[in-house]
Amino acid sequence: MAEYQTDEEQVEAIKKWWQENGKSVIGGVALGLLVVGGGKGWMEWSRINAENASTLYEGFSQSARGDDLPATVQRADELIAEYGKSTYAQFAALEMAKLQYQAGDKEKASQRLQWVVDSASDDGIKQLAQLRLANLLLDMDKLDAADSLAKSVSTGDFLAEFSALTGDIAMAKGDKESARKAWQQALDQGAADTTALRMKLGSVGG
Repeated sequence: MAEYQTDEEQVEAIKKWWQENGKSVIGGVALGLLVVGGGKGWMEWSRINAENASTLYEGFSQSARGDDLPATVQRADELIAEYGKSTYAQFAALEMAKLQYQAGDKEKASQRLQWVVDSASDDGIKQLAQLRLANLLLDMDKLDAADSLAKSVSTGDFLAEFSALTGDIAMAKGDKESARKAWQQALDQGAADTTALRMKLGSVGG
C-alpha cells in the first residue's frame, strides 16, 4: 500500500484493502492448513496401513511355517485383497507361488507369479517374479511363453539369470547353438552359478 498523510487515511485504506482481499486471504490460509493437515493425515493413514499389512503378513508367515496350506492361502488372499499394492502382499504372493508349486498346483502358482508381475511397482520384485514365472513355464513345457517372457527383460540385476534361462529354453527346444550362445552370454554378464553354466556349455561343445 502507498503512504498516507494521516492515521485516519491509513486506517480507511486498510479497511478498503481488507474488504477487497480479505476473503482470498482467509481462503488461502484455510487451504494451507488443509494441505498441511491433509499431508499429516495421509502420512498417518499410510503408517496405519503399513502396520496392518505387516500384521497380516506376520500371520501369513506363521501359517506358512506351520505347513497349514488352507490357512496360509486364506491369509495370503486377505492380505492381497486389502493391501495389494504393498510389498508385503507381493512377497506373500511370491511365497504362495512356491508353496502351491510344491503342493503340485503349478497353474495356481503361475497365477500368483503373474499377479506380482502385473502389480509390483518395484522393478526388482517384478523381475524376480518374471524370472520365477519363466522358469515355471519352462517346467510346465510352455516353451514359447517362457522364451518370450525371458527375452522381454533387457536390463536389471537378473539379466544374467534371464540369459541362462534363455539357454535352458533353447536347449529344451533342441537348439544347441542358441543354448550355447545364451549360456556364454550369461557367463559374460556375471552370472553367479558359473559352475553349472560351464557344465552346460561343455555339454554342447562350448
